[in-house]
Amino acid sequence: MKRVNLNIPATSLLFLLLFFIPSVDADKDEIKSLQQTGKAFASIARAVSPSVVFIQVEGKAISRSDPRYYSPFGEGWPFGEDFLNEFFGERFRGFQHPKLPKDHRKIMGQGSGFIFADKQSMFADKSYILTNYHVVKNADNIQVTLKDGRKFSAIITGSDPQSDLAVLEIKAGDLPPLILGHSSTLEVGEWVVAIGNPFGLSHSLTVGVVSAIGRNSLGLNDYEDFIQTDAAINPGNSGGPLVNLNSEVVGINTAIFSRSGGYMGIGFAVPIDLAKSIARQLISSGKVIRGYLGIVIQDLSLALAESFELENQDGILVSQVTQGSPADKAGLKQGDIIIAYQDKKVLDVGTFRNLVAMTAPGNKEALTIIRDGKSQVIKVEIGKQSKTQKTAAEIQSSEELGLHVESITPYLARKYDVNPGRGVVVTRIIPGSVAAMAGIESGSVILQVNRKDVDTAGEFKRAIDKSRSNKSVLLLVEKDHQQRYLVLSWR
Repeated sequence: MKRVNLNIPATSLLFLLLFFIPSVDADKDEIKSLQQTGKAFASIARAVSPSVVFIQVEGKAISRSDPRYYSPFGEGWPFGEDFLNEFFGERFRGFQHPKLPKDHRKIMGQGSGFIFADKQSMFADKSYILTNYHVVKNADNIQVTLKDGRKFSAIITGSDPQSDLAVLEIKAGDLPPLILGHSSTLEVGEWVVAIGNPFGLSHSLTVGVVSAIGRNSLGLNDYEDFIQTDAAINPGNSGGPLVNLNSEVVGINTAIFSRSGGYMGIGFAVPIDLAKSIARQLISSGKVIRGYLGIVIQDLSLALAESFELENQDGILVSQVTQGSPADKAGLKQGDIIIAYQDKKVLDVGTFRNLVAMTAPGNKEALTIIRDGKSQVIKVEIGKQSKTQKTAAEIQSSEELGLHVESITPYLARKYDVNPGRGVVVTRIIPGSVAAMAGIESGSVILQVNRKDVDTAGEFKRAIDKSRSNKSVLLLVEKDHQQRYLVLSWR
């Protein structure tokens, strides 16, 4: 048997030791780094959790299918609600049920919120809570619970459905407010932490990164500038804070993209810079005042940019100017291309609409436009938006159906002889499209998509997006005050 010589020179042994020891130290350094990261998240949880509240809401169900009412003709009635509405009016719900109590049935909801403060909002005996409007919508009773178990009745100081934000107040002082950060400095890839009450599980913490910023035109709110994150957000997280590594609030968790109803890696938060401005107005006056221009705008597609002989797709197109509006008085015209506002580049309709909306009425602002191939600056005095107006209305298009729709403004209501506030009006039909072949015309009003009311262009877009996988949609369309159902399919 041959013996193997295991004698290793001292110099070689020293080399091997020097080679392996740093590797072990490197592993320890990596573990230590992870431990420090974990401690950082634990520190954030300790700092933020006492200011996060669990919101429980009790309200009345508002539905046309109220169980207190019934149809005397039974389930087999062949003509449907529209026939009954023709005789009894469009608000007909049925006849009073003889066996059920007259009280509305109660609905329960839950969500999250957080105590916040600025110079205007802290008093010795009062604290303010920021949350989502949809959490407290139609609430009769609101109860908030702190992490230490204390419970308080809350009232709504003010709410803003257009941004999906609300401010609550409770009679309690010396509560720890969260520090409001600056969402404008956020960058894609930064760590963020979401804290809330998903599925009623109090003060749950999840960690992720900023996936994208400036998300708009999602059809969730009228004014959108969402932070997108992969931090797990689930039902019940709505209204809770999204914080950075300094424990500063950078967003309010608002919505998720989901095909299952639960977390799928895409969540959206209202940026705190937008929320701060709205919250201050809600505290001071109970309402939000927005700037108004009086134009209809649309993004520039490649085809539109080429037709206007533009070098790129930067800017937005003015497709309509309301007569007598601030834009009209300033000399803005149909076909103008807006490329800058307040010396900031305009790249899409969502960003532009938000900038104008948050401008104080009465301010004179500079609009840089391109008209007939030449750049010029127009000064416009921003007006005050009324309840029936939009800062700058947006056209929503459906390539599958081949049509463009808009929310019904007073101007469009007069132009097409339709009723404002109910449905969306078709402003353009593409020849040969699915919609054109179905007989839909400009001036038609789409009242429902898949039996769900759509009253804004954003709601229409969201409903159509949900139908994309089925490649088919059921529309309730009204033209010349006559309604009909249409099934539109595309392949």
